[in-house]
Amino acid sequence: MTQWRYVVVEGPIGAGKSSLAKRLAAHWNASLVAEEPDANPFLPRFYRNMTHHGMSTQLAFLLQRSDKANAMLAGELAGPVVSDFLFEKDALFASLNLDEEELALYRRIAVGVMPEHPVPDLVIYLQASESVLLERVAKRAAEYEMNFPEGYLKRIHTGYSEFFHQYDAAPMLIVNTDHLDLVDGDEDFELLLRCIAEMRGQRSYFNKSV
Repeated sequence: MTQWRYVVVEGPIGAGKSSLAKRLAAHWNASLVAEEPDANPFLPRFYRNMTHHGMSTQLAFLLQRSDKANAMLAGELAGPVVSDFLFEKDALFASLNLDEEELALYRRIAVGVMPEHPVPDLVIYLQASESVLLERVAKRAAEYEMNFPEGYLKRIHTGYSEFFHQYDAAPMLIVNTDHLDLVDGDEDFELLLRCIAEMRGQRSYFNKSV
């Protein structure tokens, strides 16, 4: 992993980012910086009532990411790093989940809380169709994810597409995962590693047809 010192794996809920980040970190012998949804006590309440618990959920994630950014900036992690979230993701979800006044307040708090976070050397953006995302979410069966409000996953899917269409802060490998098994499939994982090694320029694409 000599070329990439800090790699981020991102994608909407159900894309497989956490599992792939864990596998890449193990393969590269890198430190894993992982999102901790189970450590956010407001998340189950958010899925039951998004209007009432959106702000508390966002602030809990903001503080969690702030702690991780500070640890990275302080050099507390040895060697290369693989993460399953992009720091800008918090603002993306805030824009999807908060009303106008809450979003303004969140942004004021974020300016004071979030340090100047590190920029990745590479972002691996995992895409999947909405139907595949729904199937994967149902299969992993996290209790608080079982009852998404109608249209919520589609909003996330659209939000990610729009965000990464404009993203240019780091080189990006865009991976369509509809027909890939990057967690248990050794052949697909090796193909991904080859795509990463052969990356040139700001954007590359990996799309395996049926």
